Amino acid sequence: MTGPTPLDRLDRLSSELGIDLWLKRDDLTGLGFGGNKTRQLEFYLGDAQEQGADTILITGAVQSNYVRSAAAAAAKLGMQSVLQLEERVPDMGGEYYSSGNVLLAKILGAEHMSYPEGEDEAGADAALHARAAELKSQGRKPYVIHLGLNHPPLGALGYVAAGQELCRQMPDADAVIVPSGSGATHGGLLTGMAVEENAASVFGVCVRRDREKQTTRMNTVLQKLADLLDIDAAPLQSKVNVLDEALPPGYGKLSGMTRAALEKMARTEGIFLDPVYSAKTFAGLLHLVNTREIQPGQKVVMIHTGGLPALFGYQSALLDDPT
Repeated sequence: MTGPTPLDRLDRLSSELGIDLWLKRDDLTGLGFGGNKTRQLEFYLGDAQEQGADTILITGAVQSNYVRSAAAAAAKLGMQSVLQLEERVPDMGGEYYSSGNVLLAKILGAEHMSYPEGEDEAGADAALHARAAELKSQGRKPYVIHLGLNHPPLGALGYVAAGQELCRQMPDADAVIVPSGSGATHGGLLTGMAVEENAASVFGVCVRRDREKQTTRMNTVLQKLADLLDIDAAPLQSKVNVLDEALPPGYGKLSGMTRAALEKMARTEGIFLDPVYSAKTFAGLLHLVNTREIQPGQKVVMIHTGGLPALFGYQSALLDDPT
């Protein structure tokens, strides 16, 4: 991170939607095409450096922005990277496996592994540890960035700082909209704003699990994050508000609702969103406006989490006639 990311007003959408809409440009965090994961990786890679690591290992979906960002961060610090790609999104075309983030990670020189399940966090972590043990036997010093919830969410600290940064930039926001997947970005942001005693509502848009499952996950993330910060988790957990109307047909899959949101942002403001996170987030925001959970005239901030290279892995879906 080179400094705070911009906060841009979306004038045309503000006029069309009847709200005061702003975009927090975490797609411009800089490193390796940017995105929200840069903030999280500062803490994981800092810990890795303290431990003398020379190789990082991480798991994500095939078009994961996280693993691409991790490979870029490792390269910048003179480390090697091992990226384990899960089969999390079924029935995708050939470009999904060769373009976008996959191509960038190969250019960055990352080693690739595959994992056949998309909902087995413990198994994916175990596979990384097995590869780490092999590397260690070869004299390497591996560092595993875990997928599961049985480890401290160090990366979420990056979004505690981001929440505080946003409060300094815009202390009078009425609502903030953020994607809610692993929970690190959503949970960190909510915590950072709560620490600053900011009263804005924080809405998490489900991108991987339904409302009930994501609420349970968020409560766990917030407890572990509160333990790291030595604060009370209960007030944070009481602020969890997730919506799953934009989730179907599932993680990494486009619906008409998500595609319409992606195209509206591009054709109204000239800003691209990614199909997996930010387009669903904007679709959730539009839903909140339509249902009046966001009121006319309110000042609203959407967190743009980046992920734009993934657009090229979805070209077949985006070129098809919308359903």
